[in-house]
Amino acid sequence: MLGKAIYTCRRFGRFSRTGLKGICGTHSAPLSTYQAPPPIPGSSMTAFQAMNLWRRCFEERGVGEPDQSSQYIVAHLLGAKTIESLGHEKLNKPLSCAKMEQLWELSVKRLSRMPVQYVIEEWDFRDLTLKMRPPVFIPRPETEELVELVLADLQGKEDTGMHVVPQLTCLEVGCGSGAITLSLLKDLPRLRAIALDQSRHAVDLTRENALRLGLEDRLLIHQVDVLKEPEVLLSLGDSISTLVSNPPYLFSEDMTFLEPELLRFEDHAALDGGEDGLDVIKQILTAAPKMLSIHGHVYLEVDPRHPPLIQQWVKDHVPGLSYLETRHDITNRPRFCILRRER
Repeated sequence: MLGKAIYTCRRFGRFSRTGLKGICGTHSAPLSTYQAPPPIPGSSMTAFQAMNLWRRCFEERGVGEPDQSSQYIVAHLLGAKTIESLGHEKLNKPLSCAKMEQLWELSVKRLSRMPVQYVIEEWDFRDLTLKMRPPVFIPRPETEELVELVLADLQGKEDTGMHVVPQLTCLEVGCGSGAITLSLLKDLPRLRAIALDQSRHAVDLTRENALRLGLEDRLLIHQVDVLKEPEVLLSLGDSISTLVSNPPYLFSEDMTFLEPELLRFEDHAALDGGEDGLDVIKQILTAAPKMLSIHGHVYLEVDPRHPPLIQQWVKDHVPGLSYLETRHDITNRPRFCILRRER
């Protein structure tokens, strides 16, 4: 998704990548003993001065990426997406008392290690601006790459050269904020989609984002826990064109190493994939041959340790599903698994 080599626009927390769901901020310090936030100054400040004050404060308190944190908050406060788009005049204009109070309120949230996406309550994913709120999983740049892979597949199926284009249906397991499904719907006008998540918060947020983007008429959203309700998953039909998922794939032991931003604010159920990180992935792959149309595809975003494990497990346990290939992300990590129903 986008100029993939450098994420400079609204890509907070994604400048360095890790194997843990693309989670970053790995150089930030752990939460320390409570320190009161700086008081609101008695005299007025410019946006630029306030931004620098909070940058220093974030840096001193060990908040990850202090520059980006303060910049995104100030830009959001002034109705922009980036500091660069504001210009010298706006940055050097004194803030009103109301704006100062709003800035302090937002910055104190970030000081508590709330991810900036939750602080400003929105984030860009490809060419969409999505509403964000805790504890719904925040989409990472790797998932933008996943969407590109799925788009290439579905666009090829749309461009059949026939007068009658077959109906295409995409199923997403673990929709979170709706980032994947809504991106696909926006780019593929003939596509219909089904989005599932075990979290009511995620289902509600996906529905809200779909309504804001005018995509709700081609989308069905269900709250389903595929581990506890596999029969519901199978009841969705047997003619799915593409099954896509960025499932919980962290090994349970990895959960203890997560940053405070994730431990305190993001849904652990969207991260923890069980002992080997494959609990939900195995359920998806078991169901796939019963749900996909012939030659329908599965696209998964996984941990770099997973592709050989998945390839062997499918070979041993899922007849009718073949492992086609592993694709690497922009940092050359094996990140995406592509599979196909053969019969």
